[in-house]
Amino acid sequence: MTAQVLHSSVVRTLGQEITAGALPVGTVLTLESIQQRFEVSRTVAREAMRMLESVGLVTSRRRVGLVVRPVADWDVFDPRVIRWRLDGPGRLAQLRSLTELRTAVEPMAAGAAARSADRDTQERLVTLAARLRELGEAGRLEEFLACDVEFHALLLRASHNEMFAALQDVVAEVLAGRTHHGLMPHHPRPEALDAHDAVARAVLARDEAGAEQAMARIVDEVRHALPE
Repeated sequence: MTAQVLHSSVVRTLGQEITAGALPVGTVLTLESIQQRFEVSRTVAREAMRMLESVGLVTSRRRVGLVVRPVADWDVFDPRVIRWRLDGPGRLAQLRSLTELRTAVEPMAAGAAARSADRDTQERLVTLAARLRELGEAGRLEEFLACDVEFHALLLRASHNEMFAALQDVVAEVLAGRTHHGLMPHHPRPEALDAHDAVARAVLARDEAGAEQAMARIVDEVRHALPE
């Protein structure tokens, strides 16, 4: 196994354990304990800890080791942190908070895209919406997911707002998490497919209010579909 694979495995395992609470706040990790547990070199253990420190999950303390930090210190927008949290027992709470973020951001981004998108982007959104309908009605969920990720990422970039555009990886993880954890219907709801089409058509028509309202329907459908 290569050092990179070993490093990724250590990071993923520890990241999941920290975000799930299996390694609670204040837990001390040392390079030696990581080396022994995962049977890796000191270099691999050190690189893994640097990665976890870079996203705020641990902090290095002189003569103590690496200490697990509270949620308030985590880089909660980092796609890896999102993925680990979605893999853990707090999955629904994480999906709910991310969906609330989408509710606040994506309708505004859609309205901005209607105002700012160039012709190529407008036409691509219409094409993607049609493809989403085709894939959704056929129940081809993995292909649907890839197309949906592209649709939402393109829309966020088309807003020409760098803050919105920076959230495209966050939204991609939400979409993937919903699909891969069985929270997406095998055949997406017709209302959701209609709303994607309405967003694309509104952006094409430079209808800001229409794009914003249609996107609000999309994220509202997701929010209401989450289990209590």
